[in-house]
Amino acid sequence: MDELPIGRRVAYWRNRRKMSQQVFADRLGKSKSWVDKVERGVRRLDKFSVVHEIADVLQLDVQLLLGRAPERRPESINCVDAVEVAEIRAALERYDAFSAFDTIGPEPPAIFEMRKAVNHAWLTFQHARYGVLARSLPKLLRDAQAADTAYAGSNDARAVANLLGQVYQISSSVLRKLGELELAWLAADRGIAVAQRAGDKLLAGTATYRVGSALLALGRARPALEINVNIANRLAPGDEPTSVESLSVYGMLLLQGAMAAARIGDSATMRDLLDGATEASQHVGEDQNHYWTSFGPTNVLLHRTAACVELGEGAAALPTHEEALLSPAFTAMMPERRAHHFLDMARGFAQIGDLERAGEMLLEGDRLAAAEIRCRPIAHEVMSDVLRRTKGSPTLPISELAEHMGVGV
Repeated sequence: MDELPIGRRVAYWRNRRKMSQQVFADRLGKSKSWVDKVERGVRRLDKFSVVHEIADVLQLDVQLLLGRAPERRPESINCVDAVEVAEIRAALERYDAFSAFDTIGPEPPAIFEMRKAVNHAWLTFQHARYGVLARSLPKLLRDAQAADTAYAGSNDARAVANLLGQVYQISSSVLRKLGELELAWLAADRGIAVAQRAGDKLLAGTATYRVGSALLALGRARPALEINVNIANRLAPGDEPTSVESLSVYGMLLLQGAMAAARIGDSATMRDLLDGATEASQHVGEDQNHYWTSFGPTNVLLHRTAACVELGEGAAALPTHEEALLSPAFTAMMPERRAHHFLDMARGFAQIGDLERAGEMLLEGDRLAAAEIRCRPIAHEVMSDVLRRTKGSPTLPISELAEHMGVGV
């Protein structure tokens, strides 16, 4: 597209943003005729200020309109912009179940195709390809919602509700990563309601975990603690043998509860919950990915380090961090989980004033899963802290990563 005239590039991005010429013209304060002439090349765009205005309306880098490489971080394609978030919001706000009473909805996809798409979306998330996933979510949400409406009352209703519940959980997870916290909470809350219709208590458990994660990100640590512990107690192992799937979901609820307890400074509850998760992980054995939890002994170690960091005790996190890195299971974990750990440890090293190691952790996380570092607001905060407190100039790798992240050196 770089070879196209600028007017054609304007038309391309306007269409991609789903704007009519009239809406685009109104936002620019121009006439529809002016827009039409620009896009057909009849009228030249010879004022850089006007090109800037067009770029602002289209919410993209001005260099893209000029046919050049964008000046912003090269990895920005791994993240999302406001327009793409708005598309996810629109998909979340659909109410197909109600509109179906009046109109015939779209033809739903086949269930086996939906199942493949949902599994692919989970793997995309666990490989930290957040931008790719976010751009595919609107269609996945619409398809899952249409299927849920179409199969209501059939023998497949529960299976389809299960898939829709998973899509809501995926949406919540990626939105939380990208800092869209209210939307993350909305998607997680929808996930709980659908999981109940699916009749799957473990799916409801993981949906609760997503709600707790969203609440914690919103700064509501106490309700996050309560909801995780309450549901974990319902899934707690009893006298009867418990499946590894149930133990995995139970353990992750305890881990999320421990993070919430750490946030409010309740170290005693934090350690009790971590110990409970440790016991569950011993029964699970090796780290596994039941219900997309990645739960097991190594993940418990990573949460122990994260909880110490959350308490502000970065030094206490170091021994467990070293223990986790020595585990062969760590290198087998999904990229998102490992990169998340390095981000946690970047915070931990920054807490004890070891800015060099903090920077190394950011670089290590970036090598594993760039979007986990470049797209997350918390990573930007850590990088800003490292840059601000570093005496003299930062190292070249840190400077380059900061530039890719869009964090000023």
